[in-house]
Amino acid sequence: MSYPINRLMLACLLAIAGAVAFLAMNRVVGWSLTWQFRSDKLLTMLVVAPCIAMSTVAFQTITFNRILTPSVMGFDALYMLLQALVVALLGSVALSDMNPYLKWAGEILLMVAMVTLLFRWLFGGKRRDLFLMILIGIIFGILFRSATDLIMRILDPVEYAAVLDASFASFNQVNKDLLLASMVICIVPMLALWRWRHRFDAMLLGRDQAINLGVDYNRQVTKTLICIAILVAVPTALVGPITFFGLLVANLAYQFSGTHKHAYVMPMAVAISVTFLVGGQAVLEHVFNYGSALAIIIEFLGGLVFILLILQRGKR
Repeated sequence: MSYPINRLMLACLLAIAGAVAFLAMNRVVGWSLTWQFRSDKLLTMLVVAPCIAMSTVAFQTITFNRILTPSVMGFDALYMLLQALVVALLGSVALSDMNPYLKWAGEILLMVAMVTLLFRWLFGGKRRDLFLMILIGIIFGILFRSATDLIMRILDPVEYAAVLDASFASFNQVNKDLLLASMVICIVPMLALWRWRHRFDAMLLGRDQAINLGVDYNRQVTKTLICIAILVAVPTALVGPITFFGLLVANLAYQFSGTHKHAYVMPMAVAISVTFLVGGQAVLEHVFNYGSALAIIIEFLGGLVFILLILQRGKR
């Protein structure tokens, strides 16, 4: 068992090194001032990274599919539709001047409510079809994206740019109160997923085997979906959509941990996600002077991983 532990320790050291590099690179003032100016962005990334990583690993476990992410349920598409509707109805100025607390809370409630109603509808009766729920989520995502594209076609260039800017995650100028609230909200579902790590190991064996091992399968899937919905909705409302990031870190976690046990895969995914976000932001911000947006690069790499996974499955 020491082999995956050693790999996990190395991943954690890389994550810590990325955080130290973000704080220390190009530091021209004392540590207190450096922390004052860089802590909010660092803490934001340390909140977003574990949420996306753990929710993706859990989602892939209950769906038995490593090329799926929670974004297929339409979270990102609904978020973008909400931004487009606000700009179309109230203007781009209203989007920036809107009360951040109401905007944040409203987006979270709508995204969580959408998934909750969806799986209550499909899981409320005798028939409990997880894959039908995913399919309907994909359809809703396509519907939301189509509606967003239609709205954006009627916007003027300034309003169009405002909506387009909201389509990429931004870790700059995050409200401290919202950051603290996000941390408080997300810690409960993350602890729940970690507590269920051994149940997830059993669920990887299949529904029948998990039930034989004492797992209340349908109830566990429902509880897991609720936690996933919260862990995706809160970071999306806080910084914006990150569609392929979870896919990237989850598959790297399985690859580098060398095991399927969630006791190793989950923390490995968290460590890799922190390394990518914090370390990548340190390089872009302090080496290349914001030569490119980190979210764009992450989406590009995640998209490549998605294509490679599709091609690998096609060869089997």
